[in-house]
Amino acid sequence: MASSAVSYAKENQQKFLGELKDLLRIPSVSTAPEHKEDVRRAAMFVADEMRRIGLENVDVIPTKGHPLVYGDWLHAPGKPTVLCYAHYDVQPPDPLNEWLTPPFEPTERNQNIYARGAVDDKGQLWMEIKAVEALMRANNGKLPLNVKFIIEGEEEVGGESIAAYVREQKAKLKADFALVCDTELFAPNLPTLCVGLRGLVYTEIEAQGPKTDLHSGMYGGAAPNPFFALIEIISKLKDSKGKILIPGFYKGMKAPSKDELKAWKRLPFKEEHYRKTEVGSKVLTGEPGYSVLYRTWARPTLEVHGMPGGFTAPGAKTVIPARAFAKVSMRLVPNQDPDDVLKKYTKYVKKLTPKGIETNIKVFSKGPACVVGTNNPFIKAATQALHEVFKKDTVFIRSGGSIPIVTDFQDVLKIPSVMMGFGLPDDNLHAPNEKFHIPNFYRGIESIIRFFEKLGE
Repeated sequence: MASSAVSYAKENQQKFLGELKDLLRIPSVSTAPEHKEDVRRAAMFVADEMRRIGLENVDVIPTKGHPLVYGDWLHAPGKPTVLCYAHYDVQPPDPLNEWLTPPFEPTERNQNIYARGAVDDKGQLWMEIKAVEALMRANNGKLPLNVKFIIEGEEEVGGESIAAYVREQKAKLKADFALVCDTELFAPNLPTLCVGLRGLVYTEIEAQGPKTDLHSGMYGGAAPNPFFALIEIISKLKDSKGKILIPGFYKGMKAPSKDELKAWKRLPFKEEHYRKTEVGSKVLTGEPGYSVLYRTWARPTLEVHGMPGGFTAPGAKTVIPARAFAKVSMRLVPNQDPDDVLKKYTKYVKKLTPKGIETNIKVFSKGPACVVGTNNPFIKAATQALHEVFKKDTVFIRSGGSIPIVTDFQDVLKIPSVMMGFGLPDDNLHAPNEKFHIPNFYRGIESIIRFFEKLGE
């Protein structure tokens, strides 16, 4: 039966959506220095709201980067403590010309709200705050369990500040489990808990050739070209089938269990639909002998994201660049140690570097993979709450992506994370026309309310 908190949330849906639109109007792009003040404004907006709904000890915590927001309510003795996590920063909106409506002017179309950050992660952050508000309003300012919030503004740029904060403030953040709302449903109307994430090592290789840019007519044939060095190096990192050639790369890694593989086979997944609508390529690539879900969730990868350097403006300029760069990342699976992988990769890149070129490797971020057990009371309560809202059994999936903070919660705070997200596979996070399906926003709020009520029983 619907609790009075669920009724409160249902009566206030339009109000909640209006507030979310105000948050979405703030262009809190964490990677762009010119938006530093907007990022701070978004942090203040979230903190003000946390205070307004009745959370205590609300604090906007300055860091070397963007601020963290903390708040808590700890008056439920003997009940579990949840650490609610989300992030208020967003990806850059480019390319702007591909948006149908402006990225920071939230617009409703076919039951979706379109804006940068709609689903990743402002909409999902707002679900957490609104669930707590509904519980407080319905129960005279009381919550069924103890709640701590830690909200960051650097998730899209590596999350260094929160990683340091978690290590420094173990006692302050002590909890029984974390609630992370930054994932998606496997398919529309299918309640989903994410129980595994890949790790990440993100690097940039710098190749240095001549001391300055040179004229390719006068010096071509004598001067080393850093681009060719990078092409040569990158072409030897993987074979044509997708196997990674770094010596020792696959050593010791852990495969998914038979039960997990069986469960994945039962998921409503059509490879052809995925190829056509999600990827939009003529064929899918990757290691033979593994299904698409296995390849994207539980096999390691190596990808190249960009190769800045030389002359890239329209038109022609005959130049041998002094230096060129390649941004290369590897996704890791359980039991692969990011430091070890980085060491092997660095050694291999050095070995492949042709004469006349010097290479340097810069590391942007690194973190291990993580798999959460499904037989703890928190996952069980979440599963029941989702069943009440969706009237269907929950599926357990992994994600090919990385949420480094989940690993920090696991390794530093020693707590499991319940990754309960309500995005959809076609929500265009990180792309133009990002959206959040409005019914999922409301279902998310209701699911969190029911989840917290179950844990408080």
